[in-house]
Amino acid sequence: MDTNTYDAIVVGTGVSGGWAAKELTEKGLKTLVLDRGPMVKHGDYPTAMKAPWELPYGDAPTREDIARHPIHTRPSFYGITQSTKHWFVDDIDNPYEETKPFDWFRGYHVGGRSLMWGRQSYRFSPMDFEANGKEGVGVDWPIRYDDLAPWYDYVEHFIGVSGNTDHLAQLPDGDFLPPMELNCVEKDFRGKLDAKLNRKLIIGRTANLSAPLKHDQSPQRGTCQYRNLCMRGCPFGGYFSSNSSTLPSAERTGNMTMVTNAIVYEMIYDDKKGKATGVRVLDAETGHQTDYFGRIIFLCASTFGTSHILLNSVSSRFPNGFGNDSGEVGHNIMDHLFGSGAHALVDGHEDRYYFGRRPNGFYIPRYRNIGGDKRDYLRGYGFQGGASRADWTRLADTDAIGADLKKAAEKPGPWSIGMMGFGEMLPSHKNKVTLDRNRKDKYGLPVLNFDAAHQENELRMAKDIIADAMEMLNAAGYRNVESFVTPANVGAGIHEMGTARMGRDPKTSVLNAWNQMHACKNVFITDGSAMASSACQNPSLTYMALTARAANHAVEELKRGNV
Repeated sequence: MDTNTYDAIVVGTGVSGGWAAKELTEKGLKTLVLDRGPMVKHGDYPTAMKAPWELPYGDAPTREDIARHPIHTRPSFYGITQSTKHWFVDDIDNPYEETKPFDWFRGYHVGGRSLMWGRQSYRFSPMDFEANGKEGVGVDWPIRYDDLAPWYDYVEHFIGVSGNTDHLAQLPDGDFLPPMELNCVEKDFRGKLDAKLNRKLIIGRTANLSAPLKHDQSPQRGTCQYRNLCMRGCPFGGYFSSNSSTLPSAERTGNMTMVTNAIVYEMIYDDKKGKATGVRVLDAETGHQTDYFGRIIFLCASTFGTSHILLNSVSSRFPNGFGNDSGEVGHNIMDHLFGSGAHALVDGHEDRYYFGRRPNGFYIPRYRNIGGDKRDYLRGYGFQGGASRADWTRLADTDAIGADLKKAAEKPGPWSIGMMGFGEMLPSHKNKVTLDRNRKDKYGLPVLNFDAAHQENELRMAKDIIADAMEMLNAAGYRNVESFVTPANVGAGIHEMGTARMGRDPKTSVLNAWNQMHACKNVFITDGSAMASSACQNPSLTYMALTARAANHAVEELKRGNV
């Protein structure tokens, strides 16, 4: 026990786990960091520098890839290619049950999905933290925007977020690096939207370095190279990942111990002490079991990774799962409405092009149910999109050959523009994940069973998303405006959250205002499972801010002897 005892244990190394590791080690705690997958050091990205002709099968998935990744090759996902498939779990070895269809996209390795995320980095607004309480939906957030604002500042400054100061109440501004530039068609669209519909279009706020960081704490990071190959991993450190940013900081302190291939499957609870004393770990390669002990524990295993650990940790004190006095663990699954929008062709601008491959698009912030706008549903949605010119691939089916084909390929094709909605999903107790002990994965652990679907509020919102996308493109005068709907179950937005929510009342929530378990004060949960509502913005920045805030509080409480 002595050799396996630490001040703190962090489970998971994604955006939340990386931040927990950085903050706890920098505050002097000897910290054990556990990840269920293999080690990935910054720069250890096997396909990052490969040219297209160096990738087999034209970078497309093979039949074998599709057979082993039936979930990850659903229409709503785009990640299984020869250049990225190594980041995603094998669905055959890592199964789950679907009472209702659910798209769960996972990566088990150090860094988690921080290596593959979309990097869009938006703050929640004051109205996002207030909506549940005002509308009687779910539970009221136990914090408000002002509680998190300084931690948003702190996180943005460290990771580097490029963006523009836009002065929008529904999308608070932050500590930004210079914004990336809209191209000529996007600027045209912005002007027409503002003039005709009074809607705002801004450049996306992304965790890509458009300029050097404002600090010297990440010497391993360089600026974005505009390759738009982020999902492969960036050896330049041009975007935030745990691997390129927070984990190196934690390692430099000398206070971090990293153990990989370590599947945390159970919490260890001491009835006499009334607290958690550690975690039980299964070695993914050998099957060997090890117990690790710590004074405080941060669960950052991702929403459903954390749910699995909690539900699987059954004892006389917690017969329904660790910390589950409220009965809410596993419930209130939220994701964002995803997969619907519209696209069009844009005439003119043939004398204009753009430089590089910008790893970012435009964003149209929420405008529904704000001010005088009232709809037949609650909350709202934003749009993410972009404009571009067709490249040589448009000629793949042409009849031209030889010199004619070469000449046609010399010129870029026509301009087009497209955008997709991201809508808020309300928390509902009946949207849940449970543990199926009758089916096991290859490690002998029970699998999760998903039972979640969009409810009436989301279905009404989805109709408006398509109608508004069509309206905006038609109002701009663009040609061949068409809507699209990609088959997408709950989970397809890869913004899953809510299964161990924060709240004011221990009877209806799992965590308090500090991401601390009501039922076990030395356990903190700061991944997506902590969220009380989803807003319509990408949530990763909020996870990071919550983690930094919770870590600061945990250390203070540890010093006071309260945990």
